[in-house]
Amino acid sequence: MSKSSRPIAGFATDAFSDKTVVVTGAGRGIGESVAQAFQHCGATVLAHPGREGGDLGADFTRRDGQDHFADEILARTDRVDVLVNNAGTMFGRFPADTLRDEDYDRIVELNQTAPVRITRALLPAIRTAAAASGDASIINTVSISAATGGSPGSSIYSASKAFVSTWTRALARELAEAGIRSNAVSPGVIDTDFHSRYSSLEKLEKTRTAIPLQRLGSPEDCVASFLFLASAAMSGYITGQVMEINGGQR
Repeated sequence: MSKSSRPIAGFATDAFSDKTVVVTGAGRGIGESVAQAFQHCGATVLAHPGREGGDLGADFTRRDGQDHFADEILARTDRVDVLVNNAGTMFGRFPADTLRDEDYDRIVELNQTAPVRITRALLPAIRTAAAASGDASIINTVSISAATGGSPGSSIYSASKAFVSTWTRALARELAEAGIRSNAVSPGVIDTDFHSRYSSLEKLEKTRTAIPLQRLGSPEDCVASFLFLASAAMSGYITGQVMEINGGQR
């Protein structure tokens, strides 16, 4: 991964110099920008590039892919200060009356089951970090569709993200005693290839005009939220929250 040279407002280049950060779904879009930002701020970043890409490449629609990734992380470190569960996608639009079992299974496995299983596998390393510094952080990427239900054909994707939102809050209660905070970032419509694959230009333009800030978001609009939620100095009393990054979209 190339190191981003773009300064991150409010964050020094050594802000996370003693931290190990794991980011899933870091091959493009929000995940790539988040991984580069942590790296720019001095963290040791272990990034999942997607299905392909070296030892950390893994297909999260498969249990063996999830296990492979977790095993590779634990082979490299016994301490994870920040886990960003970002990997996820829709795979397409599936109307309720034509949704196939295999479509349902793939969406749920990637967006819902994989974060749970990877977090479970890495929790010993997250606990180690929390015990050493007094604070560790789990940050899950959800979606505005978790609250709104999304647009036609995205019901299972939206529901899987709603699961992660609720699970995030549950983890916050369960893990607080160990010094582990759990929060989520909920992007609105972000201008990445996710929407170029699953939304028409007409749909995106209609959405844009309904957003109070009158523009789609960018991955860079989301980055500071992840850094903020990972920083004990800035957000050490924040846990169990879902931070909406959507330009005022409802």
